[in-house]
Amino acid sequence: MSAAPRCTAPHGWPAARLSRRLRPRLLLCAALGLAACGGPAPGGKAGAWAPTLGPASTVVPGPGLPADLPLQPANNNLDVVEHEGALFLTFRTAPDHFASADTVLHILRSDDDGASYSLEQSLALGTDLREPRFLSHEGVLTLHYALLGDDPFAFEPQGTEAIRRGADGAWSAPGPIFEGSPAGVGGDTFIPWRTRLLDGAPMMIGYTGGGVLYDFATGEGATTVQWLTQGAGGAWAPWQGADPIVLSGGVSETDLAVDGAGRVVAVGRNEAGDADGFGSKICVAQPGAPMDWDCAHDPRRYDSPLVFAHEGEIWLVGRRNLNDQDGHFDLGMTELDPNTQSLTYAIDYWNWPKRCSLWRVDPDALQVSWVADLDSRGDTCFPSLRWRGPHRLELWSYSSPLDGPDLTWLEGQKGDTHVTMQEVEFVPTEG
Repeated sequence: MSAAPRCTAPHGWPAARLSRRLRPRLLLCAALGLAACGGPAPGGKAGAWAPTLGPASTVVPGPGLPADLPLQPANNNLDVVEHEGALFLTFRTAPDHFASADTVLHILRSDDDGASYSLEQSLALGTDLREPRFLSHEGVLTLHYALLGDDPFAFEPQGTEAIRRGADGAWSAPGPIFEGSPAGVGGDTFIPWRTRLLDGAPMMIGYTGGGVLYDFATGEGATTVQWLTQGAGGAWAPWQGADPIVLSGGVSETDLAVDGAGRVVAVGRNEAGDADGFGSKICVAQPGAPMDWDCAHDPRRYDSPLVFAHEGEIWLVGRRNLNDQDGHFDLGMTELDPNTQSLTYAIDYWNWPKRCSLWRVDPDALQVSWVADLDSRGDTCFPSLRWRGPHRLELWSYSSPLDGPDLTWLEGQKGDTHVTMQEVEFVPTEG
C-alpha cells in the first residue's frame, strides 16, 4: 500500500517532469496529472514458452456474488485458493486505497468454479487490514493478514494475525501467528507477503520495518525480508538454518520460485532504497544454499510481485509504471540526498498511470523483461494465481474500472476499484 499524500497541487501546476530544485514539501504537494505513454518493447532472453491472454472479467462487483454482500468503493487486496474441492476468494473492501477503520475483509466460497459465491466470513476489526494470504494445508484453511492503522497518511504495521477454517467448516477467532516461534522470527511489524506450499512444505515470505517506507525523513530503509516455514506444531521458523532474513536494507514486498536448475529466483520491491539505488532487487540463490541470495539492482518498481515457475522458466506479475523514463522508479537524481530522492521519486510515481503486467525473469542475467499487460489501469495490481492445468492459469488482481478512463495511480487510489480475473495459457514457441 502507500500512504495518502497530504495535499494537492496548486491550480495551473505544469504537467512536466518534477523539477530537481523544488523543495521536498512542494514535491509532496504536487499532483501533476502526467500523460501516459506506450509500453516498452519486449526484451531479454527468449524462452521455450509464450503466454497468450484471454479477456478479463470483473468478479467484484459481479453477478455471482451474494445479493446482500456489502461492498465499498475500493475492492482490492485479494487472494484465491482451492481448498477441499472449493474455490475461496478473499478481498479487502474499503472507502478507498488508503488506510481506514472501515476496512472489511470478505471471504467467499464457490462450489461451482466461480459461477456463484456464498459468504463464509467477514472480518472487521476497526482498523485497516491488508495482505490477506490463504494457506491450505492438511485439511485446514488459514487466512493470514496484516494489521495496520487507520491513518490514511501513514503506513503503520502492527503485526500479522490469522483465522483458520477447520474440517467442520467453522472459522476460528483472530489470533497472532508467531507464538511459539524462535526469537527473531516474525515480529511486531511483520507483514505477510506470500504463503504457499513449496515442495509440499508450508512457506511464508514477508517483511518487517515497513513503517519507514513512507517516512521521507528517515533516508535509507531499515526493512528485512524473512523466509519462513511452518513446523509440525504450527510454529513458524526459518526456511533453512537459524536466520530467517534473506534481504535487508530497503526491500519490502518479495516473492520467489524455483527454476528448472533448482535455483531460488526472487524479485523484491526496493522502494525505500539502498546504496544501489531505488526500484527492485532481482535475486538468485544456488541449489543447496537457498538462503544465500545474490542480487542485482533494477531501477523499475515491480510492485506486488507474484513470482511463479512454468516448465522451469520464471515469470513475474507486477505493477508497471507508464512514465517517460522507460518505467523507471529510480530517476537517477543522485545529486539529491536520499530523503529528497525518495520523496521526489514517490511523487513522480503517484502521478503516472499503471498496468498490471506479465514479465519474464532471466536468472542468469538477473534481469526482467516486459512481456504483456493484463487488462488493467489506474490503481491496479495485487495478483494471485490459480492453476487450471499444466499450461493454463487464472491471474486474479484488481483494477480501476476496465471501461473507465486511464487514470494516474493517485487518481485511481481515490476512486473505485474492482476485482478481476484473466486467463493465461502458455504455448510452445517455434524452434
